[in-house]
Amino acid sequence: MASKRNLKREINYVCSELFAECVATALYSNNSDEANLDTLLTSLMKSHSDYIMRVSHPEPGMKAKEYYKRLINSFNNDVNDFIDQISNLHS
Repeated sequence: MASKRNLKREINYVCSELFAECVATALYSNNSDEANLDTLLTSLMKSHSDYIMRVSHPEPGMKAKEYYKRLINSFNNDVNDFIDQISNLHS
């Protein structure tokens, strides 16, 4: 891990891109469901906030390298879930 600042930047970048993709899908899709879109955007914003806080306040008693490795893996899994949900909005 290079630094907390770079990790936060990456999280901010990925979440903002996912948010933009959700909005674009809602605007250009003919059959977008407003309730699903609102739920998806809300969960994306909560996830973003959660991961930023987790970067700032690591779990005590756990080695830093292991903690951040788990954090990154968890974030990547959540991003994949969000991508699947966005693709389901489109279809």
